[in-house]
Amino acid sequence: MQSIRSLLLTTAGIALALMVLLLTASLGLALAGIASVIVIGSAISARLAPKPVHATVKRHSARSREPRVWNDGHGTIIDL
Repeated sequence: MQSIRSLLLTTAGIALALMVLLLTASLGLALAGIASVIVIGSAISARLAPKPVHATVKRHSARSREPRVWNDGHGTIIDL
């Protein structure tokens, strides 16, 4: 009787350990999948971010110096 009880407890312990291992592995894969989706999404959104456009002013007079106009992200700067 002692050997049957020992065999059943050992089998139950191994089964419980395998279930915990399976749960941990599935949670690890789920977290890795979520992290990869976030990384891929941020990489794609960085590629689709609009690039700053440099604004210029055309002058008709060739004698006058052309002003420099640019946008630094906080507003348009015009250097006369």
